[in-house]
Amino acid sequence: MVGELIDDVKEEIVFFSKCGFYDKDEILETIEDEFIDFDVNLDLISHYLEKTFNKYQQYTNSEDFNNLQFAFDDLNKNGIISIHNNAYDIQEGVDDAFEVYTHLLNNKYSPIGFCFYTLSDLEELFENQKLSLSYGSFDFEDEIKKSQIEDLIENTFKKYEFDIKKSDEQFIIYNFNWIKVYDNKEYSMEGAYEDFIKFNKKEV
Repeated sequence: MVGELIDDVKEEIVFFSKCGFYDKDEILETIEDEFIDFDVNLDLISHYLEKTFNKYQQYTNSEDFNNLQFAFDDLNKNGIISIHNNAYDIQEGVDDAFEVYTHLLNNKYSPIGFCFYTLSDLEELFENQKLSLSYGSFDFEDEIKKSQIEDLIENTFKKYEFDIKKSDEQFIIYNFNWIKVYDNKEYSMEGAYEDFIKFNKKEV
């Protein structure tokens, strides 16, 4: 492994460890897939991964991340599917939100909208401390409902004293201090589905 390649691999290991959503096996599998065309030393990668992952496990979740979870819980209670670490980009995230929506509808729940951040949003967050949130209504033609969802999201995050502002089709939380420890919980689509059900009574 040449020096530049080693640096790229280490950077990816730090990123996925810092995200706090992946265990060591998942990170190693991602690294292997990403660098499949390169001659990588798996023993060296495993050693650095063990060291880096354990380092981030010594922390505790930041107040900002805990409050982000509380805000998402509140949004779920108000009919907004809220998804942590949802896909890689916005379009994939919207597709996943609609897939969760469809499963919930099939089980007689009635979400009105969605809110999520993606893996690429986390990449930007680690660079500039700004967390972007994508959102929308499941009824594209209902502008009133969309406006209500916007107000609900903004007011919910302000309740937890986030510095949040609307920008184009997203909300941006400024000065977000991200520290999250891996906890073996379900997040992404599966976690969002489970959380929505947990916070909403099933309609009869």
